[in-house]
Amino acid sequence: MKIENNFWNTVKKKYSIYLILVALFIVCSLANPNFLSVNNLTNISRQLSVTTILALGATMLIISGMLDLSSGSVLALAGVFAVSAYKATGSLLIAITVGILTGVICNVINAIMISTFKAPPFIATLAMLTVARGVALLFTKGQNILQLGNFVELGQGSIGIIPIPIIFLIVIAIFTWYLLNHTRFGRSLYAVGGNEEASIASGINVHKVKYTAFIINGLFVGIAGVLFMSRVNAGLPNGAINYEFTALTAAIIGGTSFSGGVGTVGGTLAGAFIVGFLDNIMNLTNVDSYMQQIVRGTIIALAVIYDIRTRNRRANSMLGRIEDKGVDGK
Repeated sequence: MKIENNFWNTVKKKYSIYLILVALFIVCSLANPNFLSVNNLTNISRQLSVTTILALGATMLIISGMLDLSSGSVLALAGVFAVSAYKATGSLLIAITVGILTGVICNVINAIMISTFKAPPFIATLAMLTVARGVALLFTKGQNILQLGNFVELGQGSIGIIPIPIIFLIVIAIFTWYLLNHTRFGRSLYAVGGNEEASIASGINVHKVKYTAFIINGLFVGIAGVLFMSRVNAGLPNGAINYEFTALTAAIIGGTSFSGGVGTVGGTLAGAFIVGFLDNIMNLTNVDSYMQQIVRGTIIALAVIYDIRTRNRRANSMLGRIEDKGVDGK
């Protein structure tokens, strides 16, 4: 009986997020027959690709004890710059490069404020959120950029039956998984997020780790900006509003801890699909838009509460083991 209980406790601990995802998929399938249609699943995959790419960047930052509230605004700025570059040159490569450089530059500024000047990540990235959105609106004079031509192929095209945005997502997810699990940088991210002072004492270059994390996040945000504008077939300076919160929600639901040092790519992917499925089924069942906002906010609150309780249980368990060792030592 004890072995069986341990088995189920292990399953719940490691795979609960995936079981929830499967259960939600089944519920959505039963709630509306259109959910399983090819067109709907294709639309979900295209929409999810952008926010999930942002969520993967958010996961790395949160693991290292930081966060990015500016990703939605930087996405919009990178997207409108990329669209403008494409209209000026007709080159997709140049457009993608401009979008990526924009995302990286904005995130380097975030890193300077946070790592060099010791600004709290919340305040620093909140400032970038405002500045990046303002620059995007100023650059476009508040107008949408239309008539993008072949630029739409990136967001709306497919290779075989696989949408191009999903291909980008798969490549980025594999890249992130490899970084976190098979590189010194990945180990350093977990160490810095778990205990920054101990990381410094052990010889980890914390500044380098933080700068690298933000640069990679900027790369992801730039790519997401190009894909977003391509999918909607316009350069929208007011696009992707609140996408940063969707990304953070996906990461937290997927088990990434706000306290740092904990998180996985698989969990974030599952969290992103849970959020995407919920949004989609609410739209299909004509749930009021105001009610949808309430549901999303509730999900964020529950995810944070769960994270806090999990962290407290982990701390209490560790304290209990220390006390037991102390008793045995006597």
